[in-house]
Order: sequence, then structure tokens, then C-alpha cells
Amino acid sequence: MTNTDVLIVGAGPSGAIAAALLLARGHKVIVLEKTRFPRFSIGESLLPQCMQFIESANMVQAVVDAGYQHKNGAVFLGRGKRVAFDFRDKLSPGWGTTFQVMRADFDHLLAREAERQGADVRYEQEIIKCDVSEGRVRVQAQAAGGERLEYTGRFLLDASGFGRALPRLLKLERPSAFPVRRSINTHVADRISHPDYDRNKILIAVHPDHHDVWYWLIPFHSGRSSIGVVARESFFDGLPSDPMTRIKTLIQQEPGLASLLKEAEYDTQVREVTGYSADVTNLWGPGYALLGNAGEFLDPVFSSGVTIAMKSASLASAVLHDQLTGKAVDWDRDFAIPLRRGIDTFRAFVEAWYDGRFQDIVFFEHQQAEVKRMIASVLAGYAWDERNPYVQQPQRLDVLAQICRS
Repeated sequence: MTNTDVLIVGAGPSGAIAAALLLARGHKVIVLEKTRFPRFSIGESLLPQCMQFIESANMVQAVVDAGYQHKNGAVFLGRGKRVAFDFRDKLSPGWGTTFQVMRADFDHLLAREAERQGADVRYEQEIIKCDVSEGRVRVQAQAAGGERLEYTGRFLLDASGFGRALPRLLKLERPSAFPVRRSINTHVADRISHPDYDRNKILIAVHPDHHDVWYWLIPFHSGRSSIGVVARESFFDGLPSDPMTRIKTLIQQEPGLASLLKEAEYDTQVREVTGYSADVTNLWGPGYALLGNAGEFLDPVFSSGVTIAMKSASLASAVLHDQLTGKAVDWDRDFAIPLRRGIDTFRAFVEAWYDGRFQDIVFFEHQQAEVKRMIASVLAGYAWDERNPYVQQPQRLDVLAQICRS
């Protein structure tokens, strides 16, 4: 039996950030990770808001020194138009730049930084049983060789991401409000030579015939890129069954991407993820809290996943520190409600993207600079900045879309 102050399930971004923040406050932390790092993950385009959390965890220099691809905005391609958002030109104060990262390397870097700061990270240990209550947590993990190990602590943070350890074990899962969609993606040697292509921005393209089908192109520093297509399940009916042929066929259907990637070398296995959106009945309970994707995942369209994960780690570590030091805490008031506030902002933008309202806004020919700066703030991850009218009242998107349409 191994005892600690805090058990964290998962060594991804939310787990690593939470570990560092708790260690800095003087608490002992053990991180149990199911896989062996490095390991593949999607969510490769960070938002500038992430840098605030990385900086607070004393990891920013390591991230900067890693030499990842610089990112300062996003380009939207559709309706015969190309529209750029520069995240440095935004309403909210704070970081305006960030990085595009291969998550296998990036997540491993954050986990190593957490270890350097004192976290005990134990890989290839899968949580199979969990008993949580106020002030006492007990979990059983199974190591890669089959050995069963017991851990106890005063609190448990579930940062298991799409593994969703506690939601499964404690039956907290509930269906997402979003329809089932599929992501198909791969990495390529992109060989892009077009003079107007900006590697400092993620590119999001809309299918010319289906406005709810979209593509991402995320450039890396090495001359490689991540490319992906997201659509409802039914859209893939009738497309080639071979995954590589399917993604090539879809890219050829979008002229802008087809032109950019005409010399690309498709040298990596195609991956598919279906039904990735998720939700839970509770984000916390006696003895535990859910971080990042373990709690709720919306959609990859605005790259909000890692930002939400890091925000949840920041909020939870502050509340947990107060609890562990004997202060009265309110997990709803100080964790769940503020976390969901930003999630709901992102949700409004995601919903507006798929029903076409946000695309009407993005591709509007006469954008007002101040409104564009407000929108850019949310796209940069500042979904908790209440100074922004589109955070205060995300339904303002309805009015803005109507103005653009008229």
C-alpha cells in the first residue's frame, strides 16, 4: 500500500499541470498513467490561453526551448474566401502566441517537467478499482505485467482524458448533446511551397458542398503537418473503405487544401475516432474531481480541449490546496461553475460553427475591427474573460450572425 496526499490519474497536460501546481503548494503527488510515454494524441494546436497555465506551472521555458512550431492565429478557408485571425490582435490581455505541437513529444515534456519538480509519475498502471469518500481515497491499479498495486490518498484528480477512468468506474457518464461525429486524421510530410501559406497559423477549411464538414491543417516545425477531416457518421457512407484512400479523396474535394498538399507524402497510418464528444453528471464529488476530457469534451473545431484541461487543473489545484490545508471550500462555486462558464462559451461557438452562424460571421466581408478582436479572444482560448461581451452573453452570436446575413 502506497500513501500520498493527492493521486492523479493520467499524465497528460491536465495531470502534469495539476501535479506541478500542487507540488509548488507543498503537497505530495503520485501520478498513475495507463500508457508508456511518448504516445500519440490529437489536440495538436494549442491556444494562447494555455501559455498562462504552463507559465504558472513553471514549465514555460522548457516548452519554449523545445522548438515547437510558433502559432499566432488561425486561417479560415471557405466560400471562396480566406480569412485570418491574428491572436495578438485581441480584446483580452495575455499571451497572443503559442505553439503547434506533436502531442506525443509535448505531453512527455510536461510529464518530465512535473517529475523534475517532484511528482512521482508511474507509467503503465491502469486504474481498475476505485473507492472515494471525503478525506479518503483508495485505488487499485494493474501494472503492465499484471501485478495489482494499491494506493491511498486524501483526494483523487482524474486527468485520464478520453480514457475517462472515474466516469466509467463511478458511472458518471451521460450522453453528449452533440451528434456523433467522426474524425479521420494522419500526419504527412507536407512539402508546402505556396508563397501565401502561413505556417504560424492553423488552417480550418470548410467542405465546399457540406458546411458542417471541415478540415484542419496543423503545421509542425519539422516540415510535417497534421491533417484531419471531421463529419457526421453518415457523411462517410459511400467513400472508399480504405482509410488512406478515404482521406486523400476528401482532401481532393477541397480545392484550397488539394492545392497546398499536392506534393505531400502520406507516410503515416490514418487514425479514426468516432463519438469523441462526452459529458458527465458531476465534475466533482466527495474525494474526487474530473479534469479536462475526463469530464467533458466538446469538439476539436476550435482546439479548446487542452485549454479546458489546463483551466480545470488550475481551478482544481487551488480549491484542493485550500481543502487539504483545512479551509472550508465550495467545489461548485470555485471549480465546477467557473469551469463550465468557459466550456459553455466554447459550446456556443461550436454550435454556431456547425449550424452555419459562425461561418456567416467569419466570412462576412465587412468585419468590424473591434468585434473581430472580441471573437479572436475566444478563439485564442480566453473563454473565461467576462470583459468580453461574447463571453458574458455567448448568445450575442445569434444577433451578429443575423446582421452578417442581412
